Amino acid sequence: MRPAILDPLFASVSTLAGVGPKLADLLAKLLSRESADDTRVIDLLFHAPSNVIDRRNRPGIALASPGAIVTIQGRVDRHQPPPPPGNRNAPYRVFLHDETGELALTFFRAKGDWLSKALPVDEEVLVSGKVDWFNGRASMVHPDFMVKLSEAENLPLVEAVYPMTAGLSPKVLRRAIEGGLSKLPVFPEWIDETLKTRQGFGDVASSFRELHDPRDSADIEPQAPARRRLAYDEFLAGQLSLALVRQRLRKVAGQPIRAKGDIAAKILSQLPFSLTASQSAAVKDILTDMAGEDRMLRLLQGDVGAGKTLVALMAMATAVEAGGQAVLMAPTEILARQHYATISKLAQAAGITVEVLTGRTKGKERREIEERIASGEAQIVIGTHALFQDSVAYKNLVLAVVDEQHRFGVHQRLRLTAKGITPHMLVMTATPIPRTLVLAAFGDMDVSKLTEKPAGRKPIQTVTIPTERIGDIVERLRAALKEGKKAYWICPLVEETEESDLMSAEERHAVLSQMLGVNIGLIHGRMSGPEKDASMLAFKNGETRLLVATTVVEVGVDVPDATIMVIEHAERFGLAQLHQLRGRVGRGDEASTCILLYKGPLSENGRARLSILRDSEDGFLIAEEDLKLRGEGELLGTRQSGTPGFRIASLEAHADLLEIARKDAAYVIERDPELTGPRGNALRTLLYLHRRDEAIRFLHAG
Repeated sequence: MRPAILDPLFASVSTLAGVGPKLADLLAKLLSRESADDTRVIDLLFHAPSNVIDRRNRPGIALASPGAIVTIQGRVDRHQPPPPPGNRNAPYRVFLHDETGELALTFFRAKGDWLSKALPVDEEVLVSGKVDWFNGRASMVHPDFMVKLSEAENLPLVEAVYPMTAGLSPKVLRRAIEGGLSKLPVFPEWIDETLKTRQGFGDVASSFRELHDPRDSADIEPQAPARRRLAYDEFLAGQLSLALVRQRLRKVAGQPIRAKGDIAAKILSQLPFSLTASQSAAVKDILTDMAGEDRMLRLLQGDVGAGKTLVALMAMATAVEAGGQAVLMAPTEILARQHYATISKLAQAAGITVEVLTGRTKGKERREIEERIASGEAQIVIGTHALFQDSVAYKNLVLAVVDEQHRFGVHQRLRLTAKGITPHMLVMTATPIPRTLVLAAFGDMDVSKLTEKPAGRKPIQTVTIPTERIGDIVERLRAALKEGKKAYWICPLVEETEESDLMSAEERHAVLSQMLGVNIGLIHGRMSGPEKDASMLAFKNGETRLLVATTVVEVGVDVPDATIMVIEHAERFGLAQLHQLRGRVGRGDEASTCILLYKGPLSENGRARLSILRDSEDGFLIAEEDLKLRGEGELLGTRQSGTPGFRIASLEAHADLLEIARKDAAYVIERDPELTGPRGNALRTLLYLHRRDEAIRFLHAG
């Protein structure tokens, strides 16, 4: 049960004065909530200002810089309404002066009677807004504020500026936020007093108030005391919920898995190469974990093409040899079927039965596979979320491998545990994640890294080319396709929309088909599963040699003889994502090229990002750079479930606090595992405040 003290903050935003259905919908959009019903007062309070307007700048009219926001004190001289019968587009002007010069206030579609009341002739007034100069005359269009000097205390001198959405005005948002701030209760203190003093943290409620009432631009910096306090709370809630989840996972004893390694040896003997040093080290770590009394919970990070699947197969072979079953869960149908193709060949030669189960497996075929899983005849099962549906029962599941972890939330991992199954868990990702992000997303997970590329892989030559030269690229492609080469062409969108100038996959497919006069494949997220598979298969078999695609191909698609990758609008993608896409080529023994097409002019940041990619193939280095340049919100491509989309905290700015929060969470769990003491109870409030209800359910689940 959420503590009653939080009820006012979890009331719908529509309970705030002045917030009707239309405004509630706009706020839901602004705050990235699914609907107005799901948008709470607390969401408004977490919407932090991104800038400030300082109205203390009072240079005098003649000295106001063009484009600067200034506050002017002057006397109103005259009103100049638009000429009758009133051209609707002609402005209404009000002229005022100070000792340095004259200023014209310009209003479009304004009501004259309202203006004569607000700005009476001969009245001393304060106006604030942006000044522009035309033919040597100063003008201010639609001032942000206008008050009579006698009422000047109503003018906010420093004003917070928020990220906005179309249709919402700053004044209306500000009023809603003020309504939210008035609902703040007196929170119990969940931070240890010594830490609070050492870090100079204020209490929670006053930190929220300071966040929304900055006195100057320093107050909206990440290192401002109020931001640091709220960032620490956010990290602590995240680390605590991960620690509770892990405690629950650890509570259930592991089933020690020990085997001689005969099946794994059979698989290795079929390979034309041997494991790299880091693959061998990872296999050793995993087998040691699996042989222990505790359940394994290990993250396997390896760059694109570093051979994670083979490491996972060694672990699965050990599980099978010890008499158990193993599952491999992939985020997409394409990837699941591809893993099946790779693994079943190697496994069958070693006498292991492999099945594939996805949402598309239906009817009689599905029932038969489920029977083989239940009887234990299916030893390795590969699939999507379908693996954990209620109809699927395992005979003896001892190992679960989760691929591309960042696409699954922590809670999907826990669905396994909820089924009463307590397998060892190996989580794999080809997105190299900086250590701070591993901590934020996974807590204190054990990590193995694959650092070398498999033998025989050649480096990929990466070049950056402006879109104006797209004709040259098409000609180079024409020649390459004639020589029998295969290429990908990646676009950021599925179809053209009016508000975007990006080239869509469907349009690019049509243009290239016309220009090249050959059969070209197309694949994007809106196609059905069978359509995607057919398109991918045609490309793999060489029926099409050019595949136009969206980022659907980013993860795990394996066509070893594809050697050219063109990425259109490369400046719109994250570095980690570009690196992933580039990893789709260079998988065979031929030299490969990646062409980054960008639309100029590039920002300094954009140029820096593309040059990092051009100069390095080290995914871990690229990920660290990406974190510095863009922040964690977008590092994993898009904000998927399971990624820590922080609202106040920032991994680059507050990494020191993340480390403290991790240790603090571990200390709490050790001292008060059920959170029943005074601080434990306060921490439950913190978890609810940050919508970490799921973690609290684990406490009740015991």
